[in-house]
Amino acid sequence: MSLSLFNIALVGLIGLLGIGFYGLMASRNLIRIIVALQIMVKGALLGLIAAGQVNGQVNLGQSMALTVIVADTIVAVMGMALGVQIRARLGTLDVRALSRLRG
Repeated sequence: MSLSLFNIALVGLIGLLGIGFYGLMASRNLIRIIVALQIMVKGALLGLIAAGQVNGQVNLGQSMALTVIVADTIVAVMGMALGVQIRARLGTLDVRALSRLRG
């Protein structure tokens, strides 16, 4: 049985989304949550490129993926900077401990 390129990309997409979702649900550390979100975005990028390949518009899929990479990098850097500042001021990166600081 031979798999097509789209089927391989689909399996990779589902795998990356699953790993990212598990990391998102299992971790309480802010840095690990950011890394899990990055893994999920990489799965979505793979989906964009695969969808462009299937529709015969590879350039459009790749340009959309590049746009998402740029926006996602900015969000990740801002999240990491926020995490560093939270750690320096409060001494913890535990999301549950941070959620108790509301009032």
